[in-house]
Amino acid sequence: MSAEPVLYAVEKGVAAITLNRPDKLNSFTAEMHVALADALDRAGKDDAVRAVLLTGAGRGFCAGQDLADPSISPLNGNKPDLGVQIDKFYGPLIRKIRALPKPVIAAVNGIAAGAGANIALSCDIVLAARSANFIQAFCKIGLVPDSGGTFLLPRLIGLARARALALLGEKVSAETAVAWGMIWRAVDDDALLAEATALAQQLATQPTAGLALIKRALDASLTNDLDTQLDLERDLQREAGGTDDYREGVQAFFEKRAPNFTGR
Repeated sequence: MSAEPVLYAVEKGVAAITLNRPDKLNSFTAEMHVALADALDRAGKDDAVRAVLLTGAGRGFCAGQDLADPSISPLNGNKPDLGVQIDKFYGPLIRKIRALPKPVIAAVNGIAAGAGANIALSCDIVLAARSANFIQAFCKIGLVPDSGGTFLLPRLIGLARARALALLGEKVSAETAVAWGMIWRAVDDDALLAEATALAQQLATQPTAGLALIKRALDASLTNDLDTQLDLERDLQREAGGTDDYREGVQAFFEKRAPNFTGR
């Protein structure tokens, strides 16, 4: 097994990013945070990358923060400032995923706990193995859901369910997560990576400049009023209408052929 905390590979327009601390359920260290941020930046800047697939090595997606990290431990006589970790790592990570101008697909294998669950939920489309579980584990150690958990969960599943999950820290199975609207789809364990890769490759052939604008519109809709959102739709549609992909899409429609989008 590679010692690299994050693996990165590009194939057919898809950047596959794999959290790679399987012996620790891919829990986060500062080194892994830096490596993941670098991988996302690399994917964002590479014109050959049209979609991103995020997954975890081994038997789990991500167990959140590695509690053995001495900088966050309360067992050494100190009272650590956990806000530093959020300002330095978790906040920028969630912002980076949400702002990436390309679709981000999460393939959740096994456990997604704490920040690991919320990092998965911050992606654009989430697929999970049927054996996967999502856990807001923060309350088990006296902490508050972070990495966007208190923002994302109420909007995905409603305040009543979000409140119960945050206060109780109960597991949510992949099937329940689908039924509640938390994630897109649950698939058989042995089909997860293949199905997620196929979905990412499909998105990589689409008008990705337009998809990036869709992401912006949907995120803004969470806080905009209707008038503001209508104005934003106008502005983004104006931008989309100037792309090469729009011209190609219309031409392909009239020529009755599949479009050849370039993401520009």
